Amino acid sequence: MSYHHILVAVDLTKDSHKVLERAIGIAERNENAKISIMHTLEPLGFAYGGDIPMDLTSIQDQLDDHAKKRLAEIAEPHIPSQDQHVVVGMPDTEIHRFAEEHDVDLIVVGSHGRHGFALLLGSTSTGVLHGAECDVLAVRVGKKGEKSEE
Repeated sequence: MSYHHILVAVDLTKDSHKVLERAIGIAERNENAKISIMHTLEPLGFAYGGDIPMDLTSIQDQLDDHAKKRLAEIAEPHIPSQDQHVVVGMPDTEIHRFAEEHDVDLIVVGSHGRHGFALLLGSTSTGVLHGAECDVLAVRVGKKGEKSEE
């Protein structure tokens, strides 16, 4: 199978570089396939259930700006700025939407290798895997015995 457009979905932790490096290797073996990189911010209203009686727009904008800067640090010099995306929403839903809208044929995500209920209940990579219309590669990140930063 040959890939033409690879989407790298990252959480902006130090492990994001490892996930991107894996995607770059795959792109090089596939005639320099296009790579897009994205990070999804969950809306603050989701995190607090709408219980805060104030406008969170400026805080959300600050989070968005910070995420764009951090994503650029991870992506440069490999991914041009027009292929770096920060979106607001639920991660697995936004990754699926982007993949469908941009003809992505491989999604690369990091996975901390959880087992049992933790894998079933909380992993973004599991959510991406189960709803994707294309191939998904989960890159194991984090060291054995190291606490995850998710």
